[in-house]
Amino acid sequence: MDEPENGPRGAPLRTVDVARVSGYSLQQVRDLERLGVIPTAARSGNGYRSYTTVHVTALRAYRGLAAAVGPVAARRMLPELRTATITEAASAVSALHVQLTRERDEALLAQEALRAARAEVDASASERESDAMTITELAGALAVRPSTLRFWEQEGLLVPERVTSLRARRYGLPAVRTARIVAALRGAGYGIPAVREILGSLQGPAGPEETRRILAHRLDQVAARTVALLRAGSDLAAVVLYERETDAG
Repeated sequence: MDEPENGPRGAPLRTVDVARVSGYSLQQVRDLERLGVIPTAARSGNGYRSYTTVHVTALRAYRGLAAAVGPVAARRMLPELRTATITEAASAVSALHVQLTRERDEALLAQEALRAARAEVDASASERESDAMTITELAGALAVRPSTLRFWEQEGLLVPERVTSLRARRYGLPAVRTARIVAALRGAGYGIPAVREILGSLQGPAGPEETRRILAHRLDQVAARTVALLRAGSDLAAVVLYERETDAG
């Protein structure tokens, strides 16, 4: 039960107060409490919810985290941060920054691959044996599973060379460049048919420009998510420290 909207001023925050300050609806506040995203509200003698500024801070932390990693991941992560040790919580947040840095690097490498692919006149003449990668090396460079590269091959997105004797996959520079572009497009949310169409259009005059636009937008998205995570930092720290102070008290 929620406290009536005309509850007394100066009292602990009502659901409507928290909703007004946080920008969430009444139902969203209740749902996020039920999911453990924010601490459980105290109940007054008559059963009404009684919130504090801690709940508002937790909602701000959730908003920033959701903007950085998505609402599903944020709903899963914030309850974990609230119960983790300070070391575990700090490590989890640091891992998010590392993930965003990796996504940014992937997009930048894809841009370089696109420029190299367009500038290359004769890939076979300029390619060196040492530039080729095995499937394990390429998967590691892209932070994907080898099975993902096999799937892209099955879908016609990536064509590796093969060592005839062992049937082992070998990826020359053209394939490595294509793989970087595919990884960036998939990371940006493009489905297999769309990626296939984009790769096919690279041979036309408009294709490279559209791919450049997509990759630039990808970098803008990563930058916006990084800023959101930075903004959420103090609120996330407050949530983590509040739980520890409460336990200590």
